[in-house]
Amino acid sequence: MKIEGSITTMHPRAGCVAKALAPDNLSSMETRAEGDLVMTIITGTQVRSVIASVDDYLMNLAIAEDACSVTPQTGEDRPSCAGPKINSR
Repeated sequence: MKIEGSITTMHPRAGCVAKALAPDNLSSMETRAEGDLVMTIITGTQVRSVIASVDDYLMNLAIAEDACSVTPQTGEDRPSCAGPKINSR
């Protein structure tokens, strides 16, 4: 039996989220960004393994969302944890 399902989520930085998910994708997963959507297709032959893959994916998705919400987009200044800059003469 072949099982296939898809998960589609909206993100302001979908490209960042999809790239952050890519290293954790199994061979049975395909993730891509289109506009503000991240789409993932998960396939398998056993219900338990597909459920486990979906569970892992959702945890990774939450982490990717968090990472992309604090990572600056290309061209943005990086956030600084060092406090205010002091100009010295």
